[in-house]
Amino acid sequence: MTIHSVVIQKLLSTNAHLGRKVASNHMKIYATGSRNAMTILDGDKTLICLRQATNFISTLAHQNARFLFVNNNPLFDQIISQMSQLIHTKPDHSWRLGGFLTNALSPKKFRGRNNKFNLGAIHPPDCVVIFDTQTKSSVISEASKLNVPIVALLDSSVDWDTFKRVTYPVPANATSEFVYLFCNLITKTILSQNKAPNNALTREDAVQIDVSKTLTKDEVFVLPYESLAAISEEVSEMKDLLDKVAVLKYNGELGVDMGFNGPKSVIEVNAGFTCVDLFINQIELLNSKYGCNIPLLLINTENTHDATVKVLAKHSNKNVQAFIQSQNEEEDDTDIQPESSSVIQPESSSVEKTQEKIFTDILLSLEKSGNLNVLLSQGKEYIIMLSSDNLGHVVDGKTLSHLIRHKLDQCMEVISVSSDLEESDPLPHDGKIESREKLKFTNTMWVSMGAVRMLLETRRRDLNEKPSISKILSRAYAINIPKSNHIPVGGTSDLLLLKSDLYILADGILSRNPARENPDNPSINLGPEFQNVNDFHLRFKSIPSIIGLESLAVTGDVWFGDGVTLKGKVIIDAVPGMKIVVPDGAVLGNKIITRQEDLWLL
Repeated sequence: MTIHSVVIQKLLSTNAHLGRKVASNHMKIYATGSRNAMTILDGDKTLICLRQATNFISTLAHQNARFLFVNNNPLFDQIISQMSQLIHTKPDHSWRLGGFLTNALSPKKFRGRNNKFNLGAIHPPDCVVIFDTQTKSSVISEASKLNVPIVALLDSSVDWDTFKRVTYPVPANATSEFVYLFCNLITKTILSQNKAPNNALTREDAVQIDVSKTLTKDEVFVLPYESLAAISEEVSEMKDLLDKVAVLKYNGELGVDMGFNGPKSVIEVNAGFTCVDLFINQIELLNSKYGCNIPLLLINTENTHDATVKVLAKHSNKNVQAFIQSQNEEEDDTDIQPESSSVIQPESSSVEKTQEKIFTDILLSLEKSGNLNVLLSQGKEYIIMLSSDNLGHVVDGKTLSHLIRHKLDQCMEVISVSSDLEESDPLPHDGKIESREKLKFTNTMWVSMGAVRMLLETRRRDLNEKPSISKILSRAYAINIPKSNHIPVGGTSDLLLLKSDLYILADGILSRNPARENPDNPSINLGPEFQNVNDFHLRFKSIPSIIGLESLAVTGDVWFGDGVTLKGKVIIDAVPGMKIVVPDGAVLGNKIITRQEDLWLL
């Protein structure tokens, strides 16, 4: 006997297929016939509806949602009470007082003595499960008004007004046996989700389970990128994997701090290519190589939209969309510019609040533009959100595979903060809890579509609750990526790296020069004289060769000639009133230059 036959036999043994009277028109789709003026419900269709309902409950349970169980039949009280104890849900009978959700049905006399009652629910539930719809109750109409999804057992005689309000109907005769079966399914579904992380057998997963219990506000669980499992490079498998992701980039940062009147993303980086050009080409390379469809959505502000659209004109044949950011009305709309590279600090620092606001606005813009539904219809499971320009390898298959395999709602990308004098200790293979002060947030975050949808649905249900990405960040999970994978464009020091021979430009794709043996990029610190992008270009006759450079610090009135080579650690410091000119063809290796005469000895 097949499993399907066993389940159908179980349904039949509970008399769930026997309706109370001939089905109403809207319930005939679940009927297979009638006998003795009773409707015979189709067991297969009841089973399908049961699966849909339990799958929905499973999704909500994975998000730690709040459930409200409604029952008017005293025969079911003990069954539902036992279920509530097993799933650790406190019974809430305040729904019996009409208007407990919307206060729409509370009579004036009752409102006058509201303070004498202690109503258990202070937040609306995320789902209402109703076991007996025959007894009239205001719960269905109130939940419908608040867009709270309803799962309900429906008899063949249920009226149309009730039927149309139920999100997940389960056609069945609500006998004690069937209610017991239904409660058993709900119990197993919720408990399985509560225990889901423990099903993985690796030590890494065991550490991840305890993260939420042990982390403080200034800590984050960090997993080294090198420990991620390898993935297949077979084209069809990579296509299936990459088809599950979309990229959202916040494009609201202006280049004012670099003396550029326009978006920082349209500053020329290398050979006429802007940040936007290089970023689009990087994603399109994956699309063409694997035949996948990774969409790029640019979320602009009113100050950056027009200039960005002009650059996008040459990419009209690519899967790129640009739209203007929707401001979060519940938040203060004060203009806040994101930092190009910010450190995750303890508590709620201003930088962290800025990033939370930007990411929250990204999600709201995604919803209001209608692109959220488009991405869901395309089967996207994760989105990558960026709040600054990063020309590193943003779309990473290993990271995506790890998130899907472990069903993680979010993941931040970080790099370790270490000085030139003190190297940071390598992370253990299975990760560790790290202080936020030792990490730098790369402004890149992976978020599951399920978490996004849950956040936005919560906002729609509770208009008094301000939507915030911090709800998704509660688990504080991060991957420590290689520093070479994070290539920000925050200032002219970054431009020097990208314009140098450290990177090779081929067919519009920027890639790292394999001649560079050190996996990390050199540390470059240019003084305020180089801050303006025009001054930067004037002070370099040509960009020096920095393949062998470890660090460069330049302050004061310094000018570089043509064909200069920098190696090791180089410091050039011109005191006020002094001018230093590095001659053509000069080779500086592990040098400290404080006056022009120091260059004569080369």
